[in-house]
Amino acid sequence: MHADTAVVEQRRVGPYTSRSHRSRYIVILLGLVALAVLLTLLTLGWSNSQEPFSEPWWRITAMRGTSVIVIALVTFCQALATVTFQTVTHNRIITPSIMGFESMYVLVQTGIVYFFGVSGLTNFDSLGRFLLQVGVMVLFAVLLYTWLLSGRFGNLHVMLLVGIIIGTGLGALSTFMQRMLDPNEFDVLTARLFGNVGNANTEYLSLVIPVCAAVGIGIWMLARRLNVIALGSDISQNLGLHHRRQLMLMLTLVAILMAMSTSLVGPMTFLGFLIATLAYSATDTYDHRRILPVAWLLGYVILTGAYFLLRHVFSMVDTVTIIVELIGGAVFLIVILRKGRL
Repeated sequence: MHADTAVVEQRRVGPYTSRSHRSRYIVILLGLVALAVLLTLLTLGWSNSQEPFSEPWWRITAMRGTSVIVIALVTFCQALATVTFQTVTHNRIITPSIMGFESMYVLVQTGIVYFFGVSGLTNFDSLGRFLLQVGVMVLFAVLLYTWLLSGRFGNLHVMLLVGIIIGTGLGALSTFMQRMLDPNEFDVLTARLFGNVGNANTEYLSLVIPVCAAVGIGIWMLARRLNVIALGSDISQNLGLHHRRQLMLMLTLVAILMAMSTSLVGPMTFLGFLIATLAYSATDTYDHRRILPVAWLLGYVILTGAYFLLRHVFSMVDTVTIIVELIGGAVFLIVILRKGRL
């Protein structure tokens, strides 16, 4: 009788399989929060030779604080967008970036320089250019995913193949226009196309932060629907969820986050995949309300740690995104080789 009672007490229904699983999650979450706070303080205060709390000290701290805010925004967008996208597509390998989403950003930037020259890129209203980039990318993504994930095209492998082909085609068109540019124009354009935290368009933070916060809150409020969507279209519809409507809503939110992140710092192809993959392994749960915060914290710790080391220790700040993308690409290849399938 006592043995049966003990067995019943050990069984759990919910995001955690056992008490030890719950304790491990809490330890990981608190550990990531502590690391994030530590790295933030190090980034803000390291090698600041000015007198503490003086005007020059605050000026340097504010400049570094802007970079910290940009990192937090980029990782927030990448983490939530990638986890949500992989859930609705029922695949933990493909991401919005791999599907050619960022090729549209490259095409928009290249098109401005090609048709209007460098003067068009520099003199064009900065807010207008930013809104144009975001609007075009969101429209492109919504139309593409709506088409590929509906009707007879609602097949994962067809979606992946068509997405890669479209992304490659956009990249080829961008390359063709780039070869027609003057060398000086090409140099200016290349700097724009390189993902770099230090060169982020910080003048748009007052616009990006509220939009990203609203979209992030929306995904958080819909996290339980993501749990249902992960069960598949048949099961989710049997449970009373309008699968197609929720799918399009989630993809639209993903498109907005990716457009904001890419327009802010440029393309970062494998960052989202890296932090999402690590979050799945760390949490080991189906509940997106547990996965999403861990994914964001992991992304923040990775990118802030790389930024701090390569800026203040090795003086190679321009290689931050290169190294992060290299690690993310390596993890991507390892996951594919281990799974042996898409």
